[in-house]
Amino acid sequence: MINSFEHSDSINQPAALQVLKLLADETRWRLINELRISDRQVGELVDRLGLTQNLVSYHLGLLRQAGFVHAQRSDADGRALYYSLDLEALKAGCRSVAETLRMPFQAVNMQNGSILENEAYLPSVVFVCRNNSVRSQMAEAWLRHLSGGRVQALSAGTESSDVVVNPFTIQVMDEVGIDIHDAQAKHFNEVAMDETTVVITVCDMAREDCRAMMDQDERHYLHWSVPPAARLEMGGIDTLDAFRMVRDEVRQRVEWLLTILPLLMPNKARVAAA
Repeated sequence: MINSFEHSDSINQPAALQVLKLLADETRWRLINELRISDRQVGELVDRLGLTQNLVSYHLGLLRQAGFVHAQRSDADGRALYYSLDLEALKAGCRSVAETLRMPFQAVNMQNGSILENEAYLPSVVFVCRNNSVRSQMAEAWLRHLSGGRVQALSAGTESSDVVVNPFTIQVMDEVGIDIHDAQAKHFNEVAMDETTVVITVCDMAREDCRAMMDQDERHYLHWSVPPAARLEMGGIDTLDAFRMVRDEVRQRVEWLLTILPLLMPNKARVAAA
C-alpha cells in the first residue's frame, strides 16, 4: 500500500481521495498526532485518547493497511507492540493530495537548521539506549548536524559506560559526512539535564529502564522503537547494510523531530526565557 503513494506519476484522484478520507476521521487524526510525537503501545494510546481498546485497534488497523503506521515487536517484551508513523509514507500521501489538486508541495529544508531559524527557545535533547554505542550516538550526531548546532544534542546509555562506540556506527556516519570518531559512550547519570530537556529512548530496553523516572519529573520522555542492527542481521541482511538502514531510519526520525521540537518547550520555560 505504501508504494501507491511513492511516485507522482502514479498518483490519481482515487488515491488522493483515499488519503483525505483516511485522515479526515477524528480518531485517526488523533492517533496520528499522538504517534508523531512518540511511538506508543496500544494501551498507552487508549489511556491518552480516552477511547476503548477495540476502537483504537480498529483505527490503527486502517492506518496500518494504508501504510501510514507500522507495528514493531518490543525488544524488551515480545508480547508488546510499538506503533509508529511511517513518516515517508505519510509525507508521500499528503504530497499526492497536493499534486492531484495542483497545489505546490514545498519540501522543508532540513539542512543547517534553517527550519529552526525563527525559534528563539528550544529544549535540549538527550537520546538514550542501553549502551550508547549505536542508535543513540547516531541520533545525537544527526541532530547536531541537521540543526546546524542550534539544538544541544547529547546521548547516553542506561547501563555501564565502560563500552566503546561501535566501529560500524562510526563507519556508516562517516559515509554521510558526519565524523564521530571522537564520540565516547556515557552513562545516563553523567548527562546534565534540566526540566526543559527532552529525553528520547531509541531502544525498547532503555525505555523500560527509564519507566521509573517518567512520572517523577516534568521532562518529556518520548520513544522511538528503532530496530537494532543485530535484528536486521538475523533476517539475512549484511552487517554494514543493517547499520546503514538503522542510520537512515534515525535520520528520518530526527528530521521529523525538528518539526515538532518547538512544541515540546514548556510554556513556563518560554516565559522565563523571554
